[in-house]
Amino acid sequence: MAIDGKISKQDSDVLAQALLGLETIEEVKAFLDDLCTPSELRAFAERFKVARLLDDGQLSYRDISERTGASTTTVTRVARFLREMPHQGYRLVLDRLKDKT
Repeated sequence: MAIDGKISKQDSDVLAQALLGLETIEEVKAFLDDLCTPSELRAFAERFKVARLLDDGQLSYRDISERTGASTTTVTRVARFLREMPHQGYRLVLDRLKDKT
């Protein structure tokens, strides 16, 4: 970890490489259970559910907030990342999941 408390690029890359090395859903779940607290996992799952509902386009932000328990601030933030952020991580994963169905 970097001295200022922020994660270094190298540490981030090693974590990403570790995730790429997992081969099954069970392995991913086991790693995430070890890596994250239950509340962190709930937050990840909540944000991804918000992203899926936003991508579906059938519900308002308020309805998504009520359905998921996420704050409207979280719904708005996820929507912004889906629309305009350069990383497009949500988009990549959502599109790949659609391709598998």
